[in-house]
Amino acid sequence: MQTPPPEPTTKPAVLFLCTGNSARSVLAEFLFRSLARDRFRVESAGSRPTGRVNPHALSVLQKVYGIDASSARSKRIDELPSGPFAAVITLCDSAAAECPIWPYPAARAHWPFPDPAAIEGTLEEKEQAFADVARALEGRFRSLLALPVEALARPQLEAELRKLSS
Repeated sequence: MQTPPPEPTTKPAVLFLCTGNSARSVLAEFLFRSLARDRFRVESAGSRPTGRVNPHALSVLQKVYGIDASSARSKRIDELPSGPFAAVITLCDSAAAECPIWPYPAARAHWPFPDPAAIEGTLEEKEQAFADVARALEGRFRSLLALPVEALARPQLEAELRKLSS
């Protein structure tokens, strides 16, 4: 008797949400995708996308991490591929209420970060603000990737994500 082929497995998906999808969520998408390798499907979106990715986000990803994010684009939530998300993380710096709301089942967490695009100053000061956010995200991502995320039930995953929010 022949053994049936294994069931196809789908990667858990992680979504990073911000209002404009031009800075923090783009940094998160490309940095997490790079660090996670092939473990996850990673997306970002915004409720009111700016229509362009902030060039400082692209510059920091390239200069600091060697990540080519030239394919990045600012997109609306409704442009996302179909399929459930295991985790949805909002990144707006003020109250979580300012960030988009994800109405579907997923482990949810709010990781507040200041908007580096709001920094006034020299080119170096602006890029430093983006690099600071990227480094903070990297630390959280490394902690998250050390967990058996794929094996966690939604309440466990949500609890772990929330622990990482501070």
